[in-house]
Amino acid sequence: MQAANANASQEAGATNDYVTVFIGETMFGLAIDRVHDVFIPAGITPVPLAPPEIVGLLNLRGRVVTAICLRRRLSLPQAETGTGGMAIGLEQAGETFALVVDGVGEVLKLGADTHEPVPINLDARWRGVALGVHRLDGRLLVILDIDAVLAFATDGSVASAA
Repeated sequence: MQAANANASQEAGATNDYVTVFIGETMFGLAIDRVHDVFIPAGITPVPLAPPEIVGLLNLRGRVVTAICLRRRLSLPQAETGTGGMAIGLEQAGETFALVVDGVGEVLKLGADTHEPVPINLDARWRGVALGVHRLDGRLLVILDIDAVLAFATDGSVASAA
């Protein structure tokens, strides 16, 4: 019985670190171990016939990076201001991506005590890319599945048109 209690307390004490990003007033969390850079995107070159989520290509320290708009990826309306915002550098399958967001917050260390599974009433557009939520002092932090966010191009919808 004591071993079971010890395991439960170790799990309760486990924490995960998240970089918080904002789209409007909505706060999202990205696992810190997946984040490589935080920067201001500049010199973005549009890509003809690219899906709407792809803002274009940019140069990040000599690497060509695909810039993806998180706002468009989550089917949210365009921002009213024309500011470019910030970008989060991520890697997947050897490719580098820049996730363009409205703003970047702080790094939060969160435990299992505030974590909940994806709520049934979470916007349907977000359920497929969310890993869960954390309730924080009256705010909701939606944890994004970075693999799912970056996997939109593999659905075949664009490739089948060719």
